[in-house]
Amino acid sequence: MLLADKVAMITGGAGLNGLGFATARMMAAQGARVVILDLERAEPAAAAARLGPQHIGIVADVTDKASCERAAASVMQQCGRIDILVNNAGITQPRKTADITDRDYDAVLDVSLRGTLHMSQAVIPAMQRAKGGAIVCISSVSAQRGGGILGGPHYSAAKAGVLGLARAMAREFGVDGIRVNCVTPGLIATDINKGLIPDDRMKGILEQIPLNRIGEPADVAGCVVFLASPLAKYCTGVTLDVNGGMLIH
Repeated sequence: MLLADKVAMITGGAGLNGLGFATARMMAAQGARVVILDLERAEPAAAAARLGPQHIGIVADVTDKASCERAAASVMQQCGRIDILVNNAGITQPRKTADITDRDYDAVLDVSLRGTLHMSQAVIPAMQRAKGGAIVCISSVSAQRGGGILGGPHYSAAKAGVLGLARAMAREFGVDGIRVNCVTPGLIATDINKGLIPDDRMKGILEQIPLNRIGEPADVAGCVVFLASPLAKYCTGVTLDVNGGMLIH
């Protein structure tokens, strides 16, 4: 198994139809002990229990640095190590540029970008002590093509910020054996977009995707597992596109 004896933390991982839980399930299948972090209303402990009794759910808010630090300390106390962090937590809003309020901007940037920083800061000291670790950040094709299907420009900005932050951390912490990489999903069938795209619009979207389908959460999860695993041991600062060819550089 690719992740045998590893401890993997996944933020925003409690949604059963989301990228985070798909990644948690696949990492568990590959031998990892999984820690799901999410807000209290998302019931991370219940989500973790679905994976098996050895897995853990912790209530945490990635926009709160102290909450992230408490979560990391709890994992160290219970598991003794942190090998993998998946910065998955994020929110989106369908806004046009002129309609983005300060509150909208703060909400989207705080979860996706500030949350990625906070959680990375919380786990990096443990990884440094262990002389190794893997951080995988979930960005978006929206960051690369200047807008996605549903998210507004502030969402694109947040996800572009994740790319820059991850690359900078890759340079800074490579000497410690810590690899930092990004996955940029295209349109994926999750609860965040369920029922929001009319059939006629979906037909036009599919015509622009060479694989002629939207993605499944497992499509993204497989790429996250790869980047977190020893198969990618010489990969850091990578941006791995998972979009069916929607964006080809």
